Amino acid sequence: MTEVHGAETRARARTRRAIVEAAVRELARDAATSLGQIADAAGVGRTTLHRYFPDRAALLDAVATETVARLTDAQARARLEEGDAREALLRLCPEYLLLGDLLTLLFTGVVPDAVLDGQGAAPLAALVARGHREGSIDRELDVEWAVGVVWAQLYLAWATLREGQAARRDVVPMLVRTVDKALAP
Repeated sequence: MTEVHGAETRARARTRRAIVEAAVRELARDAATSLGQIADAAGVGRTTLHRYFPDRAALLDAVATETVARLTDAQARARLEEGDAREALLRLCPEYLLLGDLLTLLFTGVVPDAVLDGQGAAPLAALVARGHREGSIDRELDVEWAVGVVWAQLYLAWATLREGQAARRDVVPMLVRTVDKALAP
């Protein structure tokens, strides 16, 4: 009986994950997409979607939770505590770029920074403030401005990739170089 229950739990987790991933893709494409369209994209019926997420708000909460988890993972991969702040920030940019459609949801406010439990702009702001103290980031650029520069470059990089205008291997070095030159003291 336990083996059956475990398989059932794994199947539920896969279905839930498929719905959340479909929601991310579809909401990035069109923030007003319907739950029915998300269910179709996930390969499940609308009734199944509602079993997991009773309403749009519950699904958006799950998308926000996924966003926080992926932002946190990106920050861990970037090793923010290693090296100076500018080096850490330059490692973080390509990691954030891997967030893909979640970036669109952040840029468009579908997942507002306020619900991200401090995982959106806050780590960038902390890095810039650290960089100001260390002298690795231009002190004449206030924290908010510098964070805005990083998000703007991430937006440009993601839009370039999403539209197929360049390959990731070409976009990442341009992103890192632009942010580096913009923030260098």
